[in-house]
Amino acid sequence: MKHITLIIIAMLLSVAAIAQQTYDTDFTQVKLMKVSGKTTDKAGHITFDGNDQLTMTYTQPEGEYFIIEGNMVKINMDGKKAELDAEKVKMVGLQRATLLNCLSGNWEQAAEDNNADLTITEEGGLKTVSIVAKGKVPRGGYNSVELTYRLSDGMMTKMVLVEAIGIQNTYEMK
Repeated sequence: MKHITLIIIAMLLSVAAIAQQTYDTDFTQVKLMKVSGKTTDKAGHITFDGNDQLTMTYTQPEGEYFIIEGNMVKINMDGKKAELDAEKVKMVGLQRATLLNCLSGNWEQAAEDNNADLTITEEGGLKTVSIVAKGKVPRGGYNSVELTYRLSDGMMTKMVLVEAIGIQNTYEMK
Protein backbone atom coordinates (compact mmCIF):
# COMPACT_ATOMS: atom_id res chain seq x y z
CA MET A 1 0.00 0.00 0.00
CA LYS A 2 2.82 2.39 0.89
CA HIS A 3 4.49 1.63 -2.45
CA ILE A 4 1.32 2.51 -4.39
CA THR A 5 0.94 5.76 -2.45
CA LEU A 6 4.53 6.76 -3.28
CA ILE A 7 3.96 6.01 -6.98
CA ILE A 8 0.80 8.15 -7.01
CA ILE A 9 2.62 11.03 -5.27
CA ALA A 10 5.48 10.80 -7.77
CA MET A 11 3.04 10.85 -10.68
CA LEU A 12 1.22 13.90 -9.29
CA LEU A 13 4.51 15.74 -8.75
CA SER A 14 5.62 15.00 -12.32
CA VAL A 15 2.33 16.35 -13.72
CA ALA A 16 2.66 19.52 -11.62
CA ALA A 17 6.22 20.02 -12.88
CA ILE A 18 5.14 19.69 -16.51
CA ALA A 19 2.17 22.08 -16.52
CA GLN A 20 2.69 25.53 -15.10
CA GLN A 21 -0.10 26.15 -12.60
CA THR A 22 -0.31 29.95 -12.84
CA TYR A 23 -0.16 32.33 -15.78
CA ASP A 24 0.47 36.03 -16.19
CA THR A 25 1.29 36.68 -19.82
CA ASP A 26 0.18 38.26 -23.08
CA PHE A 27 -1.68 36.24 -25.70
CA THR A 28 -3.00 36.38 -29.23
CA GLN A 29 -6.25 34.75 -30.30
CA VAL A 30 -7.54 33.73 -33.71
CA LYS A 31 -11.24 32.92 -33.77
CA LEU A 32 -12.37 30.86 -36.78
CA MET A 33 -16.02 30.41 -37.65
CA LYS A 34 -15.80 27.07 -39.46
CA VAL A 35 -19.09 27.42 -41.37
CA SER A 36 -18.29 30.82 -42.91
CA GLY A 37 -14.48 30.62 -42.82
CA LYS A 38 -14.42 34.09 -41.21
CA THR A 39 -11.51 34.76 -38.84
CA THR A 40 -11.12 37.40 -36.16
CA ASP A 41 -7.77 38.33 -34.62
CA LYS A 42 -7.65 39.42 -31.01
CA ALA A 43 -4.93 40.06 -28.41
CA GLY A 44 -4.68 40.70 -24.71
CA HIS A 45 -3.36 39.60 -21.34
CA ILE A 46 -4.21 36.47 -19.35
CA THR A 47 -3.87 36.00 -15.59
CA PHE A 48 -4.70 32.68 -13.94
CA ASP A 49 -4.19 32.05 -10.22
CA GLY A 50 -4.10 28.26 -10.44
CA ASN A 51 -7.55 27.82 -8.90
CA ASP A 52 -10.76 29.46 -10.07
CA GLN A 53 -9.69 33.00 -10.97
CA LEU A 54 -9.06 33.62 -14.67
CA THR A 55 -8.90 37.07 -16.25
CA MET A 56 -8.48 37.67 -19.96
CA THR A 57 -8.44 41.38 -20.77
CA TYR A 58 -8.27 42.30 -24.44
CA THR A 59 -6.20 45.08 -25.92
CA GLN A 60 -7.46 44.20 -29.40
CA PRO A 61 -10.33 44.96 -29.41
CA GLU A 62 -9.85 47.16 -26.40
CA GLY A 63 -12.37 46.80 -23.60
CA GLU A 64 -13.36 43.19 -24.19
CA TYR A 65 -12.87 40.69 -21.38
CA PHE A 66 -13.54 37.14 -20.24
CA ILE A 67 -13.39 36.65 -16.49
CA ILE A 68 -13.97 33.65 -14.23
CA GLU A 69 -14.35 34.53 -10.55
CA GLY A 70 -15.35 31.41 -8.66
CA ASN A 71 -18.64 30.29 -10.20
CA MET A 72 -19.31 33.57 -11.98
CA VAL A 73 -18.35 34.03 -15.63
CA LYS A 74 -18.26 37.63 -16.86
CA ILE A 75 -18.06 38.29 -20.58
CA ASN A 76 -17.82 41.40 -22.71
CA MET A 77 -17.06 40.07 -26.20
CA ASP A 78 -18.21 40.68 -29.73
CA GLY A 79 -20.61 43.40 -28.58
CA LYS A 80 -22.31 41.18 -25.99
CA LYS A 81 -22.07 41.52 -22.21
CA ALA A 82 -23.16 38.89 -19.71
CA GLU A 83 -22.65 37.74 -16.14
CA LEU A 84 -23.51 34.06 -15.77
CA ASP A 85 -23.57 31.70 -12.81
CA ALA A 86 -21.80 28.52 -13.94
CA GLU A 87 -23.78 26.47 -11.42
CA LYS A 88 -27.10 27.56 -12.93
CA VAL A 89 -26.17 27.56 -16.62
CA LYS A 90 -24.82 24.06 -17.31
CA MET A 91 -23.30 24.93 -20.70
CA VAL A 92 -21.29 27.76 -19.12
CA GLY A 93 -20.39 25.48 -16.22
CA LEU A 94 -18.87 22.91 -18.58
CA GLN A 95 -16.87 25.53 -20.49
CA ARG A 96 -15.67 27.09 -17.21
CA ALA A 97 -14.61 23.71 -15.82
CA THR A 98 -12.85 22.71 -19.05
CA LEU A 99 -10.85 25.94 -19.22
CA LEU A 100 -9.84 25.82 -15.56
CA ASN A 101 -8.94 22.13 -15.74
CA CYS A 102 -6.86 22.62 -18.88
CA LEU A 103 -5.00 25.61 -17.44
CA SER A 104 -4.30 23.85 -14.15
CA GLY A 105 -3.09 20.62 -15.80
CA ASN A 106 -6.11 18.53 -14.78
CA TRP A 107 -6.45 17.09 -18.28
CA GLU A 108 -8.07 13.82 -17.19
CA GLN A 109 -11.04 15.69 -15.72
CA ALA A 110 -11.36 17.89 -18.80
CA ALA A 111 -11.44 14.77 -20.98
CA GLU A 112 -14.01 13.05 -18.76
CA ASP A 113 -16.26 16.15 -18.68
CA ASN A 114 -16.23 16.35 -22.49
CA ASN A 115 -16.69 12.60 -23.15
CA ALA A 116 -13.24 12.60 -24.75
CA ASP A 117 -10.05 10.61 -25.11
CA LEU A 118 -6.80 11.99 -23.71
CA THR A 119 -3.47 11.64 -25.52
CA ILE A 120 -0.16 13.07 -24.30
CA THR A 121 2.96 13.17 -26.49
CA GLU A 122 6.42 14.70 -26.19
CA GLU A 123 8.55 15.75 -29.13
CA GLY A 124 11.12 18.44 -29.87
CA GLY A 125 11.07 19.98 -26.41
CA LEU A 126 7.26 20.24 -26.38
CA LYS A 127 4.49 18.33 -24.64
CA THR A 128 1.20 18.14 -26.51
CA VAL A 129 -2.01 17.26 -24.71
CA SER A 130 -4.92 16.31 -26.99
CA ILE A 131 -8.46 15.90 -25.74
CA VAL A 132 -10.72 14.61 -28.54
CA ALA A 133 -14.41 13.78 -28.19
CA LYS A 134 -15.32 10.09 -28.50
CA GLY A 135 -18.78 10.74 -29.85
CA LYS A 136 -21.57 13.08 -28.92
CA VAL A 137 -20.21 16.16 -27.17
CA PRO A 138 -22.13 17.44 -24.13
CA ARG A 139 -23.94 20.76 -24.73
CA GLY A 140 -21.39 23.53 -24.31
CA GLY A 141 -18.53 21.07 -24.60
CA TYR A 142 -15.60 20.88 -26.96
CA ASN A 143 -15.01 18.57 -29.93
CA SER A 144 -11.33 18.91 -29.21
CA VAL A 145 -8.78 20.70 -27.09
CA GLU A 146 -5.08 20.77 -27.90
CA LEU A 147 -2.59 22.19 -25.42
CA THR A 148 1.10 22.69 -26.13
CA TYR A 149 3.66 23.18 -23.35
CA ARG A 150 7.40 23.86 -23.33
CA LEU A 151 9.08 21.04 -21.45
CA SER A 152 11.84 23.38 -20.25
CA ASP A 153 9.57 25.45 -17.98
CA GLY A 154 6.07 23.95 -18.26
CA MET A 155 4.66 27.11 -19.85
CA MET A 156 1.63 26.61 -22.07
CA THR A 157 2.45 28.18 -25.41
CA LYS A 158 -0.69 27.30 -27.36
CA MET A 159 -4.28 26.29 -26.68
CA VAL A 160 -6.71 25.32 -29.45
CA LEU A 161 -10.37 24.94 -28.44
CA VAL A 162 -12.85 23.56 -30.99
CA GLU A 163 -16.40 24.04 -29.78
CA ALA A 164 -19.20 21.67 -30.73
CA ILE A 165 -20.97 24.57 -32.49
CA GLY A 166 -18.14 24.98 -35.01
CA ILE A 167 -16.04 27.78 -33.53
CA GLN A 168 -12.29 27.27 -33.20
CA ASN A 169 -10.27 29.53 -30.91
CA THR A 170 -6.49 29.38 -31.10
CA TYR A 171 -4.60 31.12 -28.29
CA GLU A 172 -0.84 31.62 -28.34
CA MET A 173 0.85 32.73 -25.15
CA LYS A 174 3.93 34.96 -25.30
